[in-house]
Amino acid sequence: MAELTLYTNPMSRGRIARWMLEEIGEPYDVEILDFGPPMKNDQYCTINPMGKVPALRHGAHVVTEAAAICAYLAEAFPKAGLAPRPEERADYYRWMFFTAGPVEAALTNHALGLEPPADKSGMVGYGSYASVVDTLEKAVSRHPYITGERFTAADVYVGSHVSWGTQFGTLPQRPAFAAYWDRLKDREAVARATRLDDEAAETMKKATA
Repeated sequence: MAELTLYTNPMSRGRIARWMLEEIGEPYDVEILDFGPPMKNDQYCTINPMGKVPALRHGAHVVTEAAAICAYLAEAFPKAGLAPRPEERADYYRWMFFTAGPVEAALTNHALGLEPPADKSGMVGYGSYASVVDTLEKAVSRHPYITGERFTAADVYVGSHVSWGTQFGTLPQRPAFAAYWDRLKDREAVARATRLDDEAAETMKKATA
């Protein structure tokens, strides 16, 4: 039994955690959960009271939220070289948390057709969808990677959102987003994680057919 266990669903943000686990290269177990009752039962809710995935068990400790899992694994397994160096910390935390907060909220609300009135935008943490998109574009344009010249765990999290957003239409197609994802998409860990999650999704599909 591995020291790390990922609780996930291949059609969820658990894909981010899977990618991060593939990047650190440590052995891990996976428990695939269906949406609905399997995630809401008492047993799983002792791991994540929200009844959502992903969740990561590391020995006696549990981490939830995809951004937190990325940051935790980078620090827990420093040999992978994915934690920020001192000069990278500001951009690392700034853009990871910007993506976990304003980007997540703005893109979700936009997809649902929930746009704050212009005179009420100050009450919304992200302001407006347009300003969030413009700011994200600037963030991925400043350097090859979020913190500079080097790939870090922040790129796993930010890159996942850029990939999904442009793929599913919650982010507009802009050259800066395409160029940023092009620098990430051919990583071996991306290929492994994608294959494993696609296989898991196909297995689940066949099981319910």
